[in-house]
Amino acid sequence: MQRFAQLYSELDATTATSAKLAALQSYFDDVASHAPQDAISMGRHRLSDAAWALYFLAGGKPRQVVKTSLLKAWAQEAAGIEEWLFEECYATVGDLAETIAHIVPSSPAVAEDVGLAQWVERLQSLKAMEEEAQAQQIKAWWAQQSPLERFLLIKLIGGGFRVGVSKLLVTRALAAHAQLDAKIVAQRIMGFTDSKQLSTELLTIKFIALCAEYTPANDLIGINSGQPYPFFLAHAWAEDVAQMQSALGDVSQWQAEWKYDGIRAQIVKRAGQVHVWSRGEELMNGRFPEIESLAEMLADGTVLDGEVLVIKQGLPQPFNLLQQRIGRKTMTKKVLLDAPVGFMAYDLLESKRSRYSLAATACKARSTGNVTESQRRLAALAFGASGRLASAGREAQRFTISRRGRLDAQAPRCSLWPRPHQSRWRVVEVED
Repeated sequence: MQRFAQLYSELDATTATSAKLAALQSYFDDVASHAPQDAISMGRHRLSDAAWALYFLAGGKPRQVVKTSLLKAWAQEAAGIEEWLFEECYATVGDLAETIAHIVPSSPAVAEDVGLAQWVERLQSLKAMEEEAQAQQIKAWWAQQSPLERFLLIKLIGGGFRVGVSKLLVTRALAAHAQLDAKIVAQRIMGFTDSKQLSTELLTIKFIALCAEYTPANDLIGINSGQPYPFFLAHAWAEDVAQMQSALGDVSQWQAEWKYDGIRAQIVKRAGQVHVWSRGEELMNGRFPEIESLAEMLADGTVLDGEVLVIKQGLPQPFNLLQQRIGRKTMTKKVLLDAPVGFMAYDLLESKRSRYSLAATACKARSTGNVTESQRRLAALAFGASGRLASAGREAQRFTISRRGRLDAQAPRCSLWPRPHQSRWRVVEVED
């Protein structure tokens, strides 16, 4: 935990991107410098610490194992102070974990440095303890830690751990550590924080695969078979409008796509399994059975990028209908009838292991007006599937949704093109 606490301190002490990047790379170099085969044989290896660190740095959320009200009570007991004094300290500091970290006294004895992965396992073991046993164990841990380590432990116990670093920066640091192209790491890291399959062993294996040398043979196989591609998201133009043409090229070369009011998602069909991912890297299997059933018809090695929409009478509906489906664990017949969902496919990212988004010639059609192979196959998929899968390029000829939610028939005036994996696109949002 000491090395992770040092990293947290370094990240918290600076706003400079270069300093944060250097601190992250140094951490991975220090902790994940051993051979992968040693990690598998040794079990609790420092690579497991790196795997859990990546999980938290990339946005993974720890599960709360103890109520904060209990932590407050135990901290008052450990510090030997009245509740009113604790509340005064809390009001001054403004953060519960930081308050407890400073009021609880430390033992003069030097404690053993326990790695991050082992601390996570210790916290998971608290769930099976009675409340009194939890109190004794946590107070014993607090006494052995420095204020910074205590602060981090309380954040992990309470499920409120956050760190001020972007996922993009973490990806760049890990790519530098593993000596890989950052784009490859960005693709491999997708789904790393999925909490449905969370264990030290699995995270360690995924971390090893993430840092492995890139070859066609080890790309998107085995444990990574269900991984999506990084999502290309829209960004508002933040610079002077006069600079748009010089930065983005001549207007005649621009392409536009309709923006639908749904949930951005990718359907991944590999190794006979269907995975439906949200843009937030959340696995949505079970929430939209219609889409999963539809995806079963796709060939292995198919990845579609698009939007989950409520579709009635062939037209997409307002987002508030889709909200009836979000968060539900049980889909009743009424819910399925009131809010039937479909998938508006924007792009075919992969077809039988051929990744169109990585092809160097994927966007040549922008200047020639020719339809790409990716578009042809996407349209064929939509045509051959049921009515719940649609190609955005084709459906744009029938309707569009205005910002005020109206459905208007309109002639086609947009095209669908594959997104270049090695380019960064800027999307301009124009008011109606």
